[in-house]
Amino acid sequence: MARMAGRDIRDRAVTAIGAAKARRSSPGRRVRSGGRPSKSAALQLQDRILEAATQLFLMAGYASTSIEAIAARAGISKKTFYHRFDDKAALFAAVVHRIIERIRPPPEVPLLQGGRLDEILRRLAGIILRAALSPQALALNRLVVAESVRFPDLVRVLHQDSASREAITLIGDLLARELPAAQLTPETQRFAATQFLHMVVAVPQRRSMGQGSPMTPKELDAWAQQTVDLFLNGCSGLAGG
Repeated sequence: MARMAGRDIRDRAVTAIGAAKARRSSPGRRVRSGGRPSKSAALQLQDRILEAATQLFLMAGYASTSIEAIAARAGISKKTFYHRFDDKAALFAAVVHRIIERIRPPPEVPLLQGGRLDEILRRLAGIILRAALSPQALALNRLVVAESVRFPDLVRVLHQDSASREAITLIGDLLARELPAAQLTPETQRFAATQFLHMVVAVPQRRSMGQGSPMTPKELDAWAQQTVDLFLNGCSGLAGG
């Protein structure tokens, strides 16, 4: 009897093992892989790292933010970090690009809308001011100003982002199209467009960063209009304004 019971137990064990092997070898069975993450998972991880880095850079500064702190805040290992970024400088460039992409108007917003050149530029000046005076843009500029002596490359990263080049090209092409008699060369187009951007942004941005009181919406509207008048007509354009 005991031998029969033992044989029965062994038979059941063999049957169970065989069934398990059959399930593992079944072509319809889904096997979990420990390989590379999916594209969506990789994008989510990238965004988590950039969000953690943005918060730390803007809060603590560039010098005081370490790779270890960013990795800990993002919940990743340093090895995972270095699989995606070469160093802290590369990460900062990615953070700058991400902030600029977030503050620029969405693609569906028409940038060159209006009948006359002055109308188009006034509307464009308003769009530029809203982006330049957004909280993250101001925080980023404070960071760069504060640390530019120790890390001069930060300034280049900020001002060489593709969005800045796109804005200069957009305005330069607009001026060449609307002012054919001026026969602007490509170099002159870039110079004029760069000057326009500085004229629109510099003083309102400095005042928002503490060098004076921030402009009110009404003051910003007047600033945009007077800047366009000065840009297009020189000081004669301000007469009676």
